[in-house]
Amino acid sequence: MPLQNRVTPFGELIATEARGTLMGNRGCLHDSERRIRRAFACKRWITCVVEFRGRHRHVMAPGRYTELFFLDEATALAAGHRPCSECQHERYRLFCEIWASANPQVVFSSRRRADDIDRVLHAERLEGKRGKRTYLERISGLPSGVMISDDAGVPYLVLDTRLLEWRPDGYGRSIPQSGERLVRVLTPPSVVKAISNGYPVTVHVSARRE
Repeated sequence: MPLQNRVTPFGELIATEARGTLMGNRGCLHDSERRIRRAFACKRWITCVVEFRGRHRHVMAPGRYTELFFLDEATALAAGHRPCSECQHERYRLFCEIWASANPQVVFSSRRRADDIDRVLHAERLEGKRGKRTYLERISGLPSGVMISDDAGVPYLVLDTRLLEWRPDGYGRSIPQSGERLVRVLTPPSVVKAISNGYPVTVHVSARRE
């Protein structure tokens, strides 16, 4: 039986047989029976590569952080995660540089820029204690790599002039964008600005199929 550790663009944790291409964590979320007991345990939500320096982990080991998995980076960013400073060091540095440039209103109060970015992202991704914070925006103003939701709660990836339906195993049906209509954006606004300013979001191979 699959574990409840796959992350959707809404930031929810689901159980699925489909494998992810990225890993990440939000602290220890599970109990001794590997059951999810909380949505997060810290403000630092990161995204990691699935293989790094030959390290091996027992998934959901007692008292250790909960290994989470994502379809791709677009999904992770929509959920409110950012690149890890260790296993994705160069990508982390690029994200921080572009994010800071795209969000000049943020005052960096600590020597560790990641702490300030995490503080902003934590406020942008949550509505109340657990809910997903979203906002409305005209679809024409959104860059490729952003995730949105339709009125039925189905998530889509914005990719060029198309919207691709998100599924745990890859992207499904493609529909054309419809100009100036308002859509519910899942990707946090500060990250949308970073993407608009040139952050190169990676997407699952299924999004690039003809």
